[in-house]
Amino acid sequence: MAERDGPTTGRDRPTAGRAGRLRAAYGAAPWHFVLVTAVIVLAGWVALRLAQEATFGRMLLWFVGAVIAHDLVLFPVYASVDRVLRAVVRDRVTLLNHLRVPALGTALLFVVYSPGILRWGETTHEAATGQTQRPYLVRWLVLSAALFLLSAIVYLLRRRQASRHRSESA
Repeated sequence: MAERDGPTTGRDRPTAGRAGRLRAAYGAAPWHFVLVTAVIVLAGWVALRLAQEATFGRMLLWFVGAVIAHDLVLFPVYASVDRVLRAVVRDRVTLLNHLRVPALGTALLFVVYSPGILRWGETTHEAATGQTQRPYLVRWLVLSAALFLLSAIVYLLRRRQASRHRSESA
């Protein structure tokens, strides 16, 4: 066995047995391989069960449409917005993250509640619940403002704490 120069790490040591060979070939722990395999089998089983349903074609159409809408429309939009934010904020990762998190929350809330916010199916909604969809937009805007306000407060508290630590250590 050839000697190595310098210190050795846990990854440099040869591993014995099947688990070691699996880790070397797969690149992760055996439990990871088993878990990923189980999830793929479960997803396949669900897909086969859905294929037997009459709604499979509609679900497949919706899924393909969602993938296309995300990859061709949404991803370029939010990647461009993130690039502009990076240029404006410049090297202030914490501020950028305090903008990203509430923006993500706002976007996810919009996606989930967009039929109510945009008043799609208003008559069906009112017939089923006895309520109108009018409050959805206002509630979404208030909740979005609250997310950004909370994030701004946390950011200001973190900056204040960081400046205290800098002044104490100086």
